[in-house]
Amino acid sequence: MIDTVIFDMDGLLLDTEPLWGKSMLRIAQKHQIPVTLQQFKETTGLKIYEVVQYWSIKYPWPDSNIDWVVNEIIDDIIRLSKQEARIMPGVINLLQNLKGKGYKLGVATSSPQKMLEELIDFFKLGQYFERLVSADSVGFGKPHPAVFLECATKLKSNPLQCVVFEDSINGVIAGKAARMKVIAVPDAAHFDDRRFAIADNKVSSLEDIVIENDFV
Repeated sequence: MIDTVIFDMDGLLLDTEPLWGKSMLRIAQKHQIPVTLQQFKETTGLKIYEVVQYWSIKYPWPDSNIDWVVNEIIDDIIRLSKQEARIMPGVINLLQNLKGKGYKLGVATSSPQKMLEELIDFFKLGQYFERLVSADSVGFGKPHPAVFLECATKLKSNPLQCVVFEDSINGVIAGKAARMKVIAVPDAAHFDDRRFAIADNKVSSLEDIVIENDFV
C-alpha cells in the first residue's frame, strides 16, 4: 500500500524547466562556451555540476573555472525563477488532498539544494513537505535512483510503498530503478514519447490525479 508520495520539482511542481535553458544559455555565452539550447537536452536530469563538466569535455571551451560557472548558473536560475516561474496547475489542490489523507510527502530533485530550499520557500510550498532532498546530497543525479532512495530513507519509507511524480524520462527511469511506482506527467511536446511507457501511469496534468487504488 502506498503511504509516501515523492515529487520532482522542475517542470512538475514549478514551471522552471524552460528557465534552465534560458539561464544556462546566458551564462554559457558569457563564458564563450559553445553550447546551443538544443544541446542542453542532452543533460536533462543531471546535476548542474555534472552538466557543466559534460560541457567542458564534449564541447571544448575556454579555461573558465567550472565552480564559478556552476555558481553563476545557480544564482541566475534562482533569480529568474522568482521573477518568472509559477506553480504548475493542480499542485496546491493535490498537495492539500494528500496531506489531508496522511501521506508522507517529499521532494527529490537534481536541482541544487540552495535552489530547492529557496524556491519551495518562495512559493510557500514548504508546509506540505516533510523532506526536501537534492541530488547534491548523493553521488549521482537522475537517471540514477539515489536521490529517490535518499528521500525515502529520510521519510522512513519503504521504496515499495512510494509513488513518484515525474515529468522527464530520466526521472521516470530513476523512479523505476528505485523500485517505486511512477506516474509520468510529461509536457505537451513530449507527451507521446514512447519511452514514458515504462511508467505505471501517465497523465497530462496533476489536475488529472485521482487518489485511489494507489494512484494507478
